[in-house]
Amino acid sequence: MIRHFLKINDIPRSELGQVLLRAKELKDKKIRNNALEGKTIIMIFEKASTRTRVSFDVAIEQLGGHSIFMTPAESQLGRSEPLEDTAQVLSRYADALVVRTFGQRKVRTLAQNASIPVINALTDRYHPCQVMSDMLTIYERTPDLNNVQVAWVGDGNNMAHSWINAAIYFPFYLTMAFPKGYEPDHDILSRALSMGAKINLSYDPVDAVKGAHYVNTDVFASMGQEDEQKKREMAFLAYQVNDKLLEHADPDCKVMHCLPAHRGEEVTAEVLDGPRSIIFDQAENRLHMQKAILEWAINGIEVDLEAVSQLLGPVQAVPHMHTIE
Repeated sequence: MIRHFLKINDIPRSELGQVLLRAKELKDKKIRNNALEGKTIIMIFEKASTRTRVSFDVAIEQLGGHSIFMTPAESQLGRSEPLEDTAQVLSRYADALVVRTFGQRKVRTLAQNASIPVINALTDRYHPCQVMSDMLTIYERTPDLNNVQVAWVGDGNNMAHSWINAAIYFPFYLTMAFPKGYEPDHDILSRALSMGAKINLSYDPVDAVKGAHYVNTDVFASMGQEDEQKKREMAFLAYQVNDKLLEHADPDCKVMHCLPAHRGEEVTAEVLDGPRSIIFDQAENRLHMQKAILEWAINGIEVDLEAVSQLLGPVQAVPHMHTIE
């Protein structure tokens, strides 16, 4: 069985909970091991990156593996060679692919044609590694996820989609606010709600943050949307995370951001650099979560059903079937 990670729900629920617990264990015990000894991971990045690239590179090294970094300038990816051929060729050289690109179609095509795991390091549709790292950041502070409210304020982008997917498996309550015209994908949201996710959508950011324990945001214009910057700045004026908005959140709320941040746009410098901010803990946790995801993808993971049930509620160790999306 090939274990791809293109979106959060590609991992069976019980195994996803175990991946979170494993990431915390790797961090708490400062574990470096040889889980990837003799393994080569190819990282294909079409988008610029700081945290994702470095955290994966260091994670692979700390697990005893070797990484090869490629950009479009150094490969035939998406140019003269079909993605289907690229997937089959690289499968004969390496043990996994970590891909950061624009369209979800690219990682999907690679996964459909590869005989090794493909890990989504970011697409325009999903950012699963980041949100799993954010779940670790929340879990460290509030292990009882049943009593946690996470607010998302801003764009219905890849981060919003991955938070929606996370709400299917993790028992937190998700409140979200978007300007009209910038809502998340209808199919992604409908599927999550049909599977029991506790999600409430609003056009009012005050409604979204009311009583929230964690307030999350992202840039208003992501990579590839630079030509929409001015238009988006106007549309999102009321959605800035600032001290006034946070007056409506839980008094002890924490502010999250996947970075890089535009201080003074989606969030004020006072908030981002203030005592509520946990952005650098999020960034650090990318390393520990990447290690846990790599271990799962390449070697699999043994589920402690009792520990996972305490985290997620009742779970079953049953086969998980999913389509590559």
